[in-house]
Amino acid sequence: MSFPFVVSLIVIRGSSYDEGALPQPSKPMGGEEMSETMHTIGTREQWQAARAELAELEAEQAERNEQVTKKRRELPWVPVEKEYQLGTEEGKKNLADLFDGRSQLLAYNIMFGPDYAIGACPGCTSLADGLDGTLVHLNHHDVTLVCFSRAPLERLAAYKRRMGWRFPYVSKYGSDFAFDFGLALTEEQAQKSPELQRLIADPPESLREWAGNVGAELKDGLRENPSWIAFASENGTVYHTYTVSAPDAFVAPYFGFMLERTPKGGPSGSEIRRKDEYEH
Repeated sequence: MSFPFVVSLIVIRGSSYDEGALPQPSKPMGGEEMSETMHTIGTREQWQAARAELAELEAEQAERNEQVTKKRRELPWVPVEKEYQLGTEEGKKNLADLFDGRSQLLAYNIMFGPDYAIGACPGCTSLADGLDGTLVHLNHHDVTLVCFSRAPLERLAAYKRRMGWRFPYVSKYGSDFAFDFGLALTEEQAQKSPELQRLIADPPESLREWAGNVGAELKDGLRENPSWIAFASENGTVYHTYTVSAPDAFVAPYFGFMLERTPKGGPSGSEIRRKDEYEH
C-alpha cells in the first residue's frame, strides 16, 4: 500500500506556495501597458471578453465536477465488520457511536502521530481551523463531522484547546483503525515504500523544516496520510463509503480556495503556519 506522501506534504503541510500559481507577466492586449505588479492592464471590453472565455472553462469544469460527484455517490458501500475502540473526551467509543444519532459521518484525518512532540501538521491545522463554522450546517443535513489523529487523546485535547476548536477530536491511538483504512502506514509498510525511503534519505529543506515544526523524525512523521473519510449507518450496519487523500484539492486549507480567487494569490515564499504562530 502506498500513498502520495511526497506531493501531499508539498500541498498540505505548509511549504512555500507554488510560484506557478502566482500572477505571471503576460503580453499586453493591443498595446496596453503593464502594471507595477507585472500583470496586463486592459479595457473593460477586453476584460469582459477574457472573462467570457474563462466562464466557458468554468462551466466545463462544473459539468465535470457533477460527473465526478455522481461517480463518487455510486461507489459501493463496504460493511465495517471489525470493532474499533476510539478515544473521545466522553470516553471510549466505537465507530457507530461517533455518528451521534445521524446517518452519515465525515472525518478529516489530521497528521498528528504519536511521535509528533510539538503538535499537528501546520497545514492540517489550518484546514481544521475552517471546520467549526460548518458544524451546525452539516448536523442539520444529517452529517456528523469529526477529526481523527493517532496521537494519544490527552495530547489531542490539549492541542484542541490551544487552537480553540469545537469539533469532536478523536484519537485512534492503540487501534488498527488508521492502518486498516489507509490513514497511516505501519513501520513495515513505510520501509517497503521506495518513494518514501528516498524522501527520508534526501529530504528537501522545506520538509526538514516541517519535521522541526511537528517535532518528529521524517521516518515517523511521514507515515501519516492527510485524508477525508466518509461512513454511512443504515439498519444497524456501518459502511465505509469514501476516502480521498492529498494531493486532492479537497484535502487543503480552505483559505487556499479563497486565495485562488484573488488577483495575486498567496505571496511567494510564504508558509502556512499555525494561527498562533504568525508574527503579526
